[in-house]
Amino acid sequence: MAGPLCGIRIVEIAGIGPGPFCAMMLADLGADVLRVDRAERARLPRPDGPNLDLLNRGRRSVAVDLKSPAGVEVVLRLVEKADALIEGFRPGVMERLGLGPDVCLARNPKLVFGRMTGWGQDGPLAKAAGHDLNYIALTGALHAIGRADSPPPPPLNLVGDFGGGGLMLAYGILAALLERVRSGKGQVVDAAMVDGAAALMSIIFGAHASGWWRDERAANMLDGGAHFYDCYETKDGKYVSIGSIEPQFYAQLLELTGLKGEPLPHQMDRSGWPKLKERLAAIFKTRTRDEWCEVMEGTDVCFAPVLSLAEAPEHPHMKARDTFVEVEGVRQPGPAPRFSRTPGVIERPPAHAGEHTDEALADWGFPSGDVAQLRKSGAIA
Repeated sequence: MAGPLCGIRIVEIAGIGPGPFCAMMLADLGADVLRVDRAERARLPRPDGPNLDLLNRGRRSVAVDLKSPAGVEVVLRLVEKADALIEGFRPGVMERLGLGPDVCLARNPKLVFGRMTGWGQDGPLAKAAGHDLNYIALTGALHAIGRADSPPPPPLNLVGDFGGGGLMLAYGILAALLERVRSGKGQVVDAAMVDGAAALMSIIFGAHASGWWRDERAANMLDGGAHFYDCYETKDGKYVSIGSIEPQFYAQLLELTGLKGEPLPHQMDRSGWPKLKERLAAIFKTRTRDEWCEVMEGTDVCFAPVLSLAEAPEHPHMKARDTFVEVEGVRQPGPAPRFSRTPGVIERPPAHAGEHTDEALADWGFPSGDVAQLRKSGAIA
């Protein structure tokens, strides 16, 4: 293993979305993350070809029957040797399995118990189902995204699941591990997507409190209301992005679009934004996206072409930085952030359920006889 988290051991109770993303981020940075999959998944026919669930990359998988006392005991034995645990069930599920924080911390008082939910461990909605879109809707984030004349668009699942969820949980786990150095004690990290998404909105709530941010879509500087911070269609039906906020960058935008010298409203005069947006929209449609790249890319306009998923890895800047890497024939984003002395690395492609059961349990201290008995009993697969 390599990376700044080399030597950290984490048990991940397999889930979907933000929990696996958190585990992927920690594994990319060198943590030995062991994913505990359901035994029934390992007993299903294995599909041909590689596992393309990239959120599961970089770690091994053991398959355990969590409904059997012997299977629960396997997880608790892993917990005894772990620095942290990641789980993403609804509140109360881990407790019903016999793997709640009280039980786990009794086995290992230094354990950091990371919990990932949408609504949090308590509150009126805690036990209700939900997804990213619902969580960011409740925080005000979704209301602020999109055009004024249409419903808020789902911004993929980046804000709730990954930014407000998985990354916040990784941040919380690492903070708790640092605190453990001082106290010698573990603790529970309650990472809720509603909390994380709300935290991401701090600057917008501050701007709203000051009176500068209007509580409506496409009426502000960063939400598509301003002509100098938006995307425009080009002659070939593609798009470019413009973020010319600062006066010197805006001046260059006017120069390179041919608007310099025209009698225009002041940049921050909101009453003039619709007219200026129409003017820029007409100008950008006079050239193709690639032609605008020749004019603006690399300047201080704050410009970038809007690239497709297929195009993004091929951009010269992305290629120069190796932002995308290839692992066993699958191109994917590489580890982030970067470290000068202990770089992260993708240790292995995504594992099939139970692919490393015997190997990983042996590495975590299970005698071969115990593994054989557990397999015979069906506690592992």
